[in-house]
Amino acid sequence: MSAAQAAPGRTPARPLGPHRVLRLIGVGVRTHVGYMSRSPLEITFAVLVPLVYATLAVYLFRAGGDPERMLQASVGAGLMGMWASVLFGSGGAVQNQRWLGTLETLVAAPTPLSLTLLPITLATAVVGTYAMGATLLWGALLFGTPLDFAHPALFLVAVPVCVLALGMTGLLLAATFVLMRNANALANTLDHPIWMLSGMLVPITALPVWTHPLSWALPTTWGARAVQAAALPGHPASEVVRHLALAVGTGLGHLLLAVAALTWVERRARRAATLALT
Repeated sequence: MSAAQAAPGRTPARPLGPHRVLRLIGVGVRTHVGYMSRSPLEITFAVLVPLVYATLAVYLFRAGGDPERMLQASVGAGLMGMWASVLFGSGGAVQNQRWLGTLETLVAAPTPLSLTLLPITLATAVVGTYAMGATLLWGALLFGTPLDFAHPALFLVAVPVCVLALGMTGLLLAATFVLMRNANALANTLDHPIWMLSGMLVPITALPVWTHPLSWALPTTWGARAVQAAALPGHPASEVVRHLALAVGTGLGHLLLAVAALTWVERRARRAATLALT
């Protein structure tokens, strides 16, 4: 394709091979993790919110007369903290790019917008892994929660897979974050519904039956189930592996939907000229 035949405002790019894609994702994740580690707001949010979730979860389980499920409370609070980091981090990153005036440059760059935003969502999920470690240590030190994992090795595998599942969901939401001028307004409304539908703290069986198909379609549901099954007793290793496979499969489905959605959003934003603040 010649420059004259290329899409308006976009420079023709070399084909992206697997090596370039992995390098782009790796550099992007490292850059955005470094950026978030230097933001006082991001640090405060990442440090305090998981501890608040863990404390509330432990007291709720104790009030329900089920103190034996303290580990479940800590794991669930950790998952909630990871999701909050992805949701608000992804929305905040897109909003920051808009405020800085660089979102238009990112859209006009030869690199597909989906590959530009994917490292941002993965970086927020990587930062969110602190939430899991913090809630487990917080529960162990403050409430005496025993850290007796049913499948320790699978737990170490399930957490990164859950991070990827959260990142794929965040990338799909990033399409609307690009379209909206105030992305945080949408992020505020999606925090609790997603972690409830995913069964991170409350089992989805406690929700209305009509919500179950929505839960099954979310990679976060299967990622959370894999982490919980690996941590809590009573779940065979085969169940953990099955949940991991479903988390990867639904995550890839969300990735394809995100690429299609971002392509449509990018074209619509170009026509309507809605990327800039003014």
